[in-house]
This record gives sequence, C-alpha cells and structure tokens, in this order.
Amino acid sequence: MAPSNQQAVIAGVTELLPALRQRAQETEDARVVPAESVKALAETGFFKLLQPRSAGGLEAGPLTFFQAVRLIASACGSTGWVSSVVGVHPWQLALFPEQAQDDVWGADPATRMSSSYAPTGRARKTKDGYQLDGRWSFSSGCDHATWVLLGGIVLDDEHKPVDFRTFLLPISDYVIDDVWDTVGLRGTGSNDIVVSDAFVPEHRSLSFTDVTRCACPGHARNEGPLYRIPFGSIFSYAITTPIIGMATGAYAAHVDYQRQRVRASYVGQKSADDPFAQARIAEAAALLDAAWLALERDMTELMAYAGKGEKIPIPLRLRTRRDQVTGTGQAIRAVDLLFENSGGRALKMGTPIQRFWRDAHAGRVHAINDPERALTMFGRGEFGHDVPPDAMF
Repeated sequence: MAPSNQQAVIAGVTELLPALRQRAQETEDARVVPAESVKALAETGFFKLLQPRSAGGLEAGPLTFFQAVRLIASACGSTGWVSSVVGVHPWQLALFPEQAQDDVWGADPATRMSSSYAPTGRARKTKDGYQLDGRWSFSSGCDHATWVLLGGIVLDDEHKPVDFRTFLLPISDYVIDDVWDTVGLRGTGSNDIVVSDAFVPEHRSLSFTDVTRCACPGHARNEGPLYRIPFGSIFSYAITTPIIGMATGAYAAHVDYQRQRVRASYVGQKSADDPFAQARIAEAAALLDAAWLALERDMTELMAYAGKGEKIPIPLRLRTRRDQVTGTGQAIRAVDLLFENSGGRALKMGTPIQRFWRDAHAGRVHAINDPERALTMFGRGEFGHDVPPDAMF
C-alpha cells in the first residue's frame, strides 16, 4: 500500500474522532455501534486496511491498522473494539481457500465478518464438508456483518476430536441472539451466534494446524508478507490495541479535566499544581509509551522476516505474545492511575473517564489477555523448553 493511501486512511479516521467521541454515550446506551459510525469508518478505507489487494483491499502494514485502531478507541472504546475485531477478519479470510474468498468478496468487496473462536459449538465431518450446530458467544460487531467466523473442534464418528478449525458461514445460516448487557464495552453488541445444523463446505473452513505453521491455502493467491505473520501475533494485538487506545483517550480526558479542576479538600489547590498528580500523569504516559513502542518493535520485526520470506523465529513469536499481554497490563495500570486521581465527579455516568475505565477493564478479561499463560510460554522458551506451537496460535 502506498504511503499516501495509508496517510489518507489515518487522516480520515482522525477527522471522524470528534463525531465518534460525541456518539460514545449513544453507543453505550444502544449497546451497539451506530450504523452511521460504521459507514463513516468504511468510507475512510479503514476496513480495507488488512484486506488483500486481490480482493480490492489496501493490504497495508499492521502498524497502520493498529495506529488507526488506537485513534478510534481513544474516542470511543466500544467503537474501537468493534473496529479492531471486525477490521482484522479480512486478514484471516485471506488465508482461506480462494473459493471462500470469492464467496465473501466476489459480489461485494466491502462485505464484513464478525467472529467467535471459542469452540463451544459442535462440528462433525461429512463427505463434502462439515455439519455445524450450537451457540457461540461474544461475537463483537455481528450486527454490522453478513458472515461469521466460528471456531470448532471437529469430532469423528466416535465423537473423538480430530481437528480444530475456523468455519465461515453466511448470515442465512445463523441467528443473532441479543444477550449483550454488560458493565463495560456495552456498545460492542457482542451477542451470541446460534447455528442449527448448518452445512459448511470444505473450502469454507481453515485448520489451525495450517494457521500455526503459517502455511495456508490462501497464500496461493495472497503472497504478500502481511499474510505470513502468525495468527497469534496479529489477533492478540487486535485485542490489546483498543485497550491502549482507551487508555490514551482516558489520558487526554484526564489531563484536560485536571487543568481546570480545583480540589476543594486542599484549600482551593489547582490539581494541575499538585506534584502527586503530576507524577501520576508522568507514570501513565510512560506506561502507554512502553506498550506502544513494544508493539511497533514487534510488528516491524515480524514484517521484516516475512518480507524476506523467512520463517518467523519462535523467540520473536513468544516475545510478541509477552509484549501483547504486558501491553494490556500497562494500559490498565495507566487507566487506574488516572481514574484514581480524577476525584468523585469522575464517577458520574456520562463522563469519559469512567467509561474508558469500565471499557478497558472489560477488554482485559478477554481470554487472549491471560498474562500467566503468555508469560509462562515466554519463560519456557527462555529456559530452553519446548513450547507447543498451538499454544502460540
């Protein structure tokens, strides 16, 4: 993707931030991102950033995508979360067999997908594909998608697991059950997907064995380095980056508020003159910088290896996951520092600081943010122990 196109998307997203910020409470109240926000983001080219050129996409580098996500989430946490999750799906579809890509993008290259990867449903192998049945939860942005990616463990005739695959289904094969009512990320519309004995042809499925080896059928069409990066590196940061963005938005809101705030309990002292408040600002800023700089380093090195056609080293894959969960923790710590120093008025519903605080903590509980699992994998690698490839995605 040409630098001018990348800059145009970032500029377009930046122009949208005031409107997204203004709709943040509306988004939360409606429990879904407004259609006009999704339409406006689509018009900037955002959803095509990770889509392959073969399907009319921009095939930008991951850093451009994550930069845009951070900006969006800094205005509205729920919109940033949905944008990141829905926006990363074109990257995965590019790994599917060519027929699957044509099924989705052939008629409309702007088609969007949602997902739910936890294998809570049932998948059974048939002669020409798979029979899928069950319920999948937490499908963020499903109201703005017409296809869905679902994770499933494939069982043989004896009900023994033989494979773990991602299945691609059109909206005619599933129903959205509106169950999303939460304390944070309320506007993501992360509802349940219900499937009743749907047939999924073989070409609309992708084995995680191929994904973890970075050797997928879609590479025959999409040869660019973007699609040679490990799933666990791209998808894990698609969860962490919105949280960094939320903390960035909380930081801006906090600084703006503290510049005007007078602390009644300290004889009219201006908060901006409080050395302890100044120290907290410094610490929060350092945490956010550290999280973002690690992301930049990891994505730059991943793309460098992929660009040379070289296999991504295991230590780099492990470090990326380490930095990703650490980045989430740093963003959460930054939000906590800011919230704790915002005073009682920050508790009022409708204020941005409390919404960012709730949204960030809601994002923290996503399974990909389990710190012990990722950190243990890194530690095992450092001590010379084998790390199962599927543990790194």
